[in-house]
Amino acid sequence: MAWEGEYEPNPHNWVADHVARYEESNGNKGRTMNGRPVVILTTRGAKSGKIRKVPLMRVSDGTRYAAVASLGGAPNHPVWYYNLVAHPDEVRLQDGPVVKEYRARLAEGAEREEWWDRAVEAYHEYADYQKKTDRVIPLFVLEPVD
Repeated sequence: MAWEGEYEPNPHNWVADHVARYEESNGNKGRTMNGRPVVILTTRGAKSGKIRKVPLMRVSDGTRYAAVASLGGAPNHPVWYYNLVAHPDEVRLQDGPVVKEYRARLAEGAEREEWWDRAVEAYHEYADYQKKTDRVIPLFVLEPVD
Protein backbone atom coordinates (compact mmCIF):
# COMPACT_ATOMS: atom_id res chain seq x y z
CA MET A 1 0.00 0.00 0.00
CA ALA A 2 1.27 3.45 -0.85
CA TRP A 3 1.25 5.79 2.12
CA GLU A 4 0.62 9.11 0.46
CA GLY A 5 -0.19 12.23 2.36
CA GLU A 6 1.21 14.53 4.96
CA TYR A 7 2.72 13.14 8.15
CA GLU A 8 1.74 15.11 11.21
CA PRO A 9 3.84 14.31 14.28
CA ASN A 10 2.03 13.70 17.54
CA PRO A 11 1.25 16.94 19.41
CA HIS A 12 2.88 15.49 22.54
CA ASN A 13 6.59 16.15 22.01
CA TRP A 14 7.72 13.08 23.95
CA VAL A 15 5.63 10.84 21.66
CA ALA A 16 6.88 12.52 18.47
CA ASP A 17 10.47 12.29 19.74
CA HIS A 18 10.06 8.61 20.61
CA VAL A 19 8.69 7.81 17.14
CA ALA A 20 11.48 9.77 15.44
CA ARG A 21 14.19 8.06 17.51
CA TYR A 22 12.70 4.61 16.75
CA GLU A 23 12.34 5.21 13.01
CA GLU A 24 15.65 7.02 12.50
CA SER A 25 17.52 4.13 14.13
CA ASN A 26 15.60 1.44 12.21
CA GLY A 27 14.10 0.29 15.49
CA ASN A 28 17.42 0.06 17.37
CA LYS A 29 16.71 3.02 19.68
CA GLY A 30 13.47 3.67 21.48
CA ARG A 31 12.53 -0.01 21.42
CA THR A 32 11.30 0.14 24.99
CA MET A 33 9.02 2.32 27.06
CA ASN A 34 8.56 1.82 30.81
CA GLY A 35 10.98 -1.10 30.47
CA ARG A 36 8.82 -3.00 27.97
CA PRO A 37 9.17 -3.49 24.18
CA VAL A 38 7.21 -1.17 21.91
CA VAL A 39 6.20 -1.03 18.26
CA ILE A 40 5.28 1.96 16.12
CA LEU A 41 1.68 2.06 14.87
CA THR A 42 0.99 4.15 11.76
CA THR A 43 -2.59 5.09 10.91
CA ARG A 44 -4.45 7.62 8.82
CA GLY A 45 -6.26 10.36 10.74
CA ALA A 46 -10.01 9.80 10.94
CA LYS A 47 -10.78 13.50 10.42
CA SER A 48 -7.62 15.02 8.95
CA GLY A 49 -6.56 12.16 6.67
CA LYS A 50 -2.96 12.86 7.74
CA ILE A 51 -0.52 10.11 8.58
CA ARG A 52 -0.21 9.58 12.34
CA LYS A 53 2.28 7.53 14.35
CA VAL A 54 2.35 6.39 17.96
CA PRO A 55 4.44 3.94 20.02
CA LEU A 56 2.43 1.11 21.57
CA MET A 57 3.37 -1.72 23.89
CA ARG A 58 4.36 -4.80 21.89
CA VAL A 59 1.67 -7.46 22.23
CA SER A 60 1.95 -10.26 19.68
CA ASP A 61 1.23 -13.92 19.11
CA GLY A 62 4.16 -14.13 16.69
CA THR A 63 2.19 -13.15 13.57
CA ARG A 64 -0.54 -10.79 14.67
CA TYR A 65 -0.42 -7.85 17.07
CA ALA A 66 -2.80 -6.21 19.49
CA ALA A 67 -3.37 -2.48 19.69
CA VAL A 68 -4.71 -1.77 23.18
CA ALA A 69 -6.59 1.55 23.33
CA SER A 70 -5.99 2.13 27.03
CA LEU A 71 -4.89 5.79 27.20
CA GLY A 72 -3.61 4.97 30.68
CA GLY A 73 -7.12 4.25 31.95
CA ALA A 74 -8.53 7.62 30.91
CA PRO A 75 -12.32 7.88 30.50
CA ASN A 76 -12.03 8.36 26.73
CA HIS A 77 -10.34 6.48 23.90
CA PRO A 78 -7.01 7.59 22.46
CA VAL A 79 -7.26 9.49 19.17
CA TRP A 80 -5.68 6.63 17.23
CA TYR A 81 -8.66 4.41 18.21
CA TYR A 82 -10.85 6.51 15.90
CA ASN A 83 -8.23 6.31 13.16
CA LEU A 84 -8.40 2.49 13.23
CA VAL A 85 -12.20 2.53 13.26
CA ALA A 86 -12.30 4.91 10.27
CA HIS A 87 -9.44 3.31 8.30
CA PRO A 88 -8.97 -0.33 9.40
CA ASP A 89 -7.28 -1.23 6.11
CA GLU A 90 -4.64 1.52 6.42
CA VAL A 91 -2.43 0.25 9.19
CA ARG A 92 1.33 -0.09 9.30
CA LEU A 93 3.34 -1.46 12.16
CA GLN A 94 7.08 -1.35 12.75
CA ASP A 95 8.53 -3.95 15.12
CA GLY A 96 12.25 -3.23 15.35
CA PRO A 97 13.53 -3.09 11.77
CA VAL A 98 10.49 -4.96 10.35
CA VAL A 99 7.73 -2.84 8.79
CA LYS A 100 4.53 -4.49 7.51
CA GLU A 101 0.97 -3.60 6.53
CA TYR A 102 -1.95 -4.81 8.63
CA ARG A 103 -5.73 -4.83 8.78
CA ALA A 104 -7.31 -3.89 12.12
CA ARG A 105 -10.45 -5.31 13.65
CA LEU A 106 -11.96 -4.83 17.06
CA ALA A 107 -11.72 -8.00 19.14
CA GLU A 108 -14.81 -9.11 21.05
CA GLY A 109 -15.92 -11.92 23.32
CA ALA A 110 -13.59 -14.87 23.93
CA GLU A 111 -11.10 -13.60 21.37
CA ARG A 112 -10.82 -10.27 23.21
CA GLU A 113 -10.33 -12.06 26.52
CA GLU A 114 -7.55 -14.20 25.04
CA TRP A 115 -5.80 -11.12 23.64
CA TRP A 116 -6.44 -9.14 26.83
CA ASP A 117 -4.66 -11.83 28.88
CA ARG A 118 -1.76 -11.70 26.42
CA ALA A 119 -1.68 -7.89 26.69
CA VAL A 120 -1.65 -7.93 30.50
CA GLU A 121 1.14 -10.50 30.43
CA ALA A 122 3.16 -8.22 28.14
CA TYR A 123 2.39 -5.05 30.13
CA HIS A 124 0.90 -5.59 33.60
CA GLU A 125 -0.22 -1.98 33.90
CA TYR A 126 -3.10 -2.67 31.49
CA ALA A 127 -4.95 -4.42 34.34
CA ASP A 128 -4.58 -1.28 36.49
CA TYR A 129 -5.70 0.92 33.61
CA GLN A 130 -8.91 -1.13 33.25
CA LYS A 131 -9.63 -0.63 36.97
CA LYS A 132 -9.25 3.15 36.59
CA THR A 133 -11.95 3.53 33.92
CA ASP A 134 -15.62 2.64 33.48
CA ARG A 135 -15.15 1.91 29.78
CA VAL A 136 -14.11 -1.50 28.51
CA ILE A 137 -10.70 -0.80 27.01
CA PRO A 138 -10.92 -1.58 23.29
CA LEU A 139 -8.43 -4.00 21.83
CA PHE A 140 -7.78 -4.32 18.10
CA VAL A 141 -6.23 -7.37 16.48
CA LEU A 142 -3.87 -6.40 13.67
CA GLU A 143 -3.65 -9.10 11.01
CA PRO A 144 -0.92 -8.99 8.36
CA VAL A 145 -1.97 -8.14 4.82
CA ASP A 146 -0.40 -10.45 2.24
